[in-house]
Amino acid sequence: MHLVTRRLAVFAAAISLGSAALAQAWPAKPIKAIVPFAAGSATDQIGRAFAQKMSETLGQPIVVENRPGVNGMLGADAVAKAAPDGYTILIGTNSTNAALKSLMKQLPYNQDTAFAPLGYLGSVPLIVAVNNDVPAKNLKEFVDLAKAKPTGVTFASASTSQLVSSEMLASMAGIQMTNVPYKSGPAAMTDLIGGQVMMFSADFAVMLPQVKGGKVRGLAVTSTKRSPAIPELPTVNEALGLKDYELIAYFAMFAPAGTPPEAVARLNQAINAAASSKDIQDKFAGIGFAVEPGTPEALAQRSRTETAKWAKAIKDAKIEPQ
Repeated sequence: MHLVTRRLAVFAAAISLGSAALAQAWPAKPIKAIVPFAAGSATDQIGRAFAQKMSETLGQPIVVENRPGVNGMLGADAVAKAAPDGYTILIGTNSTNAALKSLMKQLPYNQDTAFAPLGYLGSVPLIVAVNNDVPAKNLKEFVDLAKAKPTGVTFASASTSQLVSSEMLASMAGIQMTNVPYKSGPAAMTDLIGGQVMMFSADFAVMLPQVKGGKVRGLAVTSTKRSPAIPELPTVNEALGLKDYELIAYFAMFAPAGTPPEAVARLNQAINAAASSKDIQDKFAGIGFAVEPGTPEALAQRSRTETAKWAKAIKDAKIEPQ
């Protein structure tokens, strides 16, 4: 009996050593991070910078792959269906992990249950800008222009934030504009500069250099406070005398649901180390990027709150699910 007990004890020790070795062994190979938007987009720039920093912490390279399409749905779907082993992660946004559920009649995955939250990266406001030839020097004049020409005013959109921020603005200002959809932010930006569209509301990464360079005219920021990156631009609320207009784009990392807790914990630790690093903060300060390290649980809670917030914004903006 004593021998059996001893053998069982040895066996139990071997199992616990095995699982400790497994925990130690992760990550044992490169990790793939899917960016569900085009190269050069804010998601891509921020995702790549975080991936590089995180690979230093984890001791394995993180290979970034762009899979743009359908407001981020294609990339998110690829991660939702990937093996839950911690080796495939999503650089998610408010599009993929809050708004898509309300924008699409049907998603190929369940947005609420398909992902394991890893950690929040940060947020950026958007800038509302017009082509230089549009005869509006401020947002109030632009709204008056749209009131004078119902549906004659066009705006570009290549992501959920860009679409919803513009439709919400139209709804709250009591105007109608015509949406011109694009596959990527940079393509929409080219057409705004060229005058093919009149207005575009996009994140600082895409918009700020063009505003600062005088290629387009910035009218307002979509956050509730002015941005230190361009303090001369008023908020939409200030410009139009509103009080509840706010729309920011945010970035967070997710893994497929069922990813082992030890991999989630290591990834969260690497995300927070990257968010807290001076390199990342300095690199993106110019695009109004505000970091906010936190736990996977805090991201899960945020995802629930944001999903409800975006559902309301999309409904109020009268955007029909596609």
